[in-house]
Amino acid sequence: MLTINLGVLLAVIVFFRLRRRTEARSRTDEKLTVVIVLALGVVIAPTPGGQGIFEFLGQLASGITDSSR
Repeated sequence: MLTINLGVLLAVIVFFRLRRRTEARSRTDEKLTVVIVLALGVVIAPTPGGQGIFEFLGQLASGITDSSR
């Protein structure tokens, strides 16, 4: 039996959707991409990998704000 991780499937879809040229996208197409990216974020967030990404981005943001002072 073949199983596909939903997070991996959404990441592949996002990758191929973002490879297209910006001029070729309609407003509806862009909204659909945003919805897919949000769904990917909801799927990834509770995983250990998602928590690691969250921690990394938090440290990056705090480093940027500390360096601008």
